[in-house]
Amino acid sequence: MTDPNRPPHRDDLLSEAGEEIKGMAKEGMHHPSTKPVLTGAAVGALAAGLLPVVTWPIGLVAGAGFMLYKRLRP
Repeated sequence: MTDPNRPPHRDDLLSEAGEEIKGMAKEGMHHPSTKPVLTGAAVGALAAGLLPVVTWPIGLVAGAGFMLYKRLRP
């Protein structure tokens, strides 16, 4: 059974991610992927703040990227 809030699975991850990001930009907080990606970004930034080598912007991008990937490829 597929989840209607999840985007459909396709083979091209890069174009799929681009479409998902465009949808998030157009719909804002109403898009189903926005909240998980923002949560991942916040968690990544906080985790990077605890690590001595990684800065918070790197953690923010890594956390957001990971959650976007998990939305596209569960």
